[in-house]
Amino acid sequence: MEQDHIIIASSPLDTGINSWALNSGTKLLNYKTCASPRHGLTPVGSRFIASSQIPASHSAASAPIYFWSFDKPQLAVKSFPAEPIGPLVSNSEGTFLIGGGSSGSIYLWEVASGKLINKWQAHYRAVTCLSISNDESLLISGSDDGGVRVWNLIMMFDNVRKGESGSLYLYSFTEHALRVTDLVSGTGLSNSIAISSSEDRTCKIMSLSEGKVLRSITLPSIADSVSIDPSEHRFYAGCRDGKIYVIALNVESNPIIATLHDQSKGITSLACKDGSKLISGSEDGIIRIWDIESQHVIRILKHAKAPINNVIIVKPARSVTNLSHQKCLSKYMDSIEGDLGINVVILPQPCWKPNYLSSNLMTRHIKELEVNNSSGAAEMELERLKLENEKLIKIAEQWKKLCQDQQSFYVKEILEKE
Repeated sequence: MEQDHIIIASSPLDTGINSWALNSGTKLLNYKTCASPRHGLTPVGSRFIASSQIPASHSAASAPIYFWSFDKPQLAVKSFPAEPIGPLVSNSEGTFLIGGGSSGSIYLWEVASGKLINKWQAHYRAVTCLSISNDESLLISGSDDGGVRVWNLIMMFDNVRKGESGSLYLYSFTEHALRVTDLVSGTGLSNSIAISSSEDRTCKIMSLSEGKVLRSITLPSIADSVSIDPSEHRFYAGCRDGKIYVIALNVESNPIIATLHDQSKGITSLACKDGSKLISGSEDGIIRIWDIESQHVIRILKHAKAPINNVIIVKPARSVTNLSHQKCLSKYMDSIEGDLGINVVILPQPCWKPNYLSSNLMTRHIKELEVNNSSGAAEMELERLKLENEKLIKIAEQWKKLCQDQQSFYVKEILEKE
């Protein structure tokens, strides 16, 4: 039987995390002891759950990050980063975890080793939200300062290229006047878009290929959450007036084409499933599952007597992840290996969806096999070299295509001028 998708929700109060089966609405588990900040709840691939925590006080120097297995409500791993972390995001394979700090820094950890691979100053004020592009090559961050920045993830792993680059970010958007509340990216590759919401009551639609704002949409109320339909014909904005506005992406004037409302308090979180269901969480502690076609609520789930601030949809892996040997996340970058000692092997995936694994971790595995006189050491070394070779071939192909595209563009311009 195929594993069902599950809904997971958290609260800013210490009421734990609850989970339900998406299709049946059956209550599953309550993961104890959790007071998650907005955007602080994320699946680590399909392996386990991670959540940052709200600091005990405004003056607290740090706050923990917790890990739970999907099938066990007991807290499995507790890490203490260098500062309070707000938003968390992971790649689809769960090989790395990214957190946004209250200082404006972004932290990049390798999950298997717990190693802090990179840390950089991303914004002037606290990072409020993070999103990874569909092909997992870009990271998009929003901040308390109203800024949205786009980062080349491959460069964040490649310290040589990072050092040669004039600026770390690809694009910086400064069109929002107030705090950025949410970010979501589309499914397109070369023509992918990202949508941001802000306390200035606007949503910005940004091109990730051109680095410019395509449209700005003013809403009747502040949106704390946005979710894009898989078809990318529309997106949803969950607002503080308790309404969800359905906004057409291809309509210039009067883009709000529908409103979903069920007498709820402010909408804090949205998640879209296959374009058929929309899940909303609100300040009244209720999760509503909407049928998008009929625009009606088809199921109500009660979280607790506490507001909801995060709702996510996850499909757990069939095999249970044992977190008993999971390393804690490092507080600081390793002083010996540091920035210059970490190389990253990018494991090629179909459709160029990179899977990152540090060469340090692979080398450690190889040494362990050598100690045991295993022939697997030679096989793993050979596999590592093959992967590095494939990576270089892919990079060469990408550069070749880029040069061809540029040549075609300039030839076309010359011919049009003539």
